[in-house]
Amino acid sequence: MQRLLSTYLFVSRKLTPELLGQIAAAGFSGVEIFCSRGHFDYTAKAEIQAMGRALSGNGLTLASLHAPTSRDMSATREGGTPLSICEVERVRRIEAMDELKRAIDVAEDLPFSRMVFHMGGSRETADPRKRDAAFSSLEHLILHAKHVGMTICVENTTSEMGAPAYLRAFVDETRLTDLRFNFDIGHAHLADGDEEERIEKSFAPLQDLVVGVHLHDNHGEKDEHLPPFDGTIDWAKAIPILKSAPDANLPLLLELKEKTGHDALGVVEQLEAARKAMDKFEDAWG
Repeated sequence: MQRLLSTYLFVSRKLTPELLGQIAAAGFSGVEIFCSRGHFDYTAKAEIQAMGRALSGNGLTLASLHAPTSRDMSATREGGTPLSICEVERVRRIEAMDELKRAIDVAEDLPFSRMVFHMGGSRETADPRKRDAAFSSLEHLILHAKHVGMTICVENTTSEMGAPAYLRAFVDETRLTDLRFNFDIGHAHLADGDEEERIEKSFAPLQDLVVGVHLHDNHGEKDEHLPPFDGTIDWAKAIPILKSAPDANLPLLLELKEKTGHDALGVVEQLEAARKAMDKFEDAWG
């Protein structure tokens, strides 16, 4: 099993060669880079090329990129205007697609195989107009991604449009045959219904098209992005579900949230906690 880590853990700070070196030293072999300009400026060719050298120099693979979720023009922070493929207003939708294409174009200088998208925001309600907008956006973005040999994967989220059943129906109805899914087990644990069945019911509609997994835990109430076994996911039941995916080498990527405030930890301490979480997960995976 590859040890993969999302740089979302450090999204509030600049992704530097030194930070990548610390990730490698903690025993990780690859990363998913979260696209926020203050963290990684995916529009700056010089920065992209420098990132490629830093990854290679530290023996790290670039497993995937996470698409930007905001139109963030700041060099110092995450945030800004929400960036959504579900924009009903045409001008705003085109602006969003242009920004997402800039992130996809990273692959021209720094190859990667997958980009993870959200179907709108965390509270996106199901709406036929938004569905049509998402179809228009993804139809264009999938073609753009093909030119650089990259696959777009939509992730299940806690919104109505991010619900697994909705995502599956969307793919089947639009016949976007090149679209794939990224299964987020933490988000699945927050779905409606019986807590013991949430993960299985969330995974089932996506199973045959899943090409990656985000690993994190929570207590079933909010999206905490805790290390596996620090929340209430029953991993003994969840792991066989993940193993049922057609791809026996499904990339399993740890996606944790940085601790801030009085719980804040240094980089080394957070990476040590991440390493221990992967140790425990690998033992359970067996």
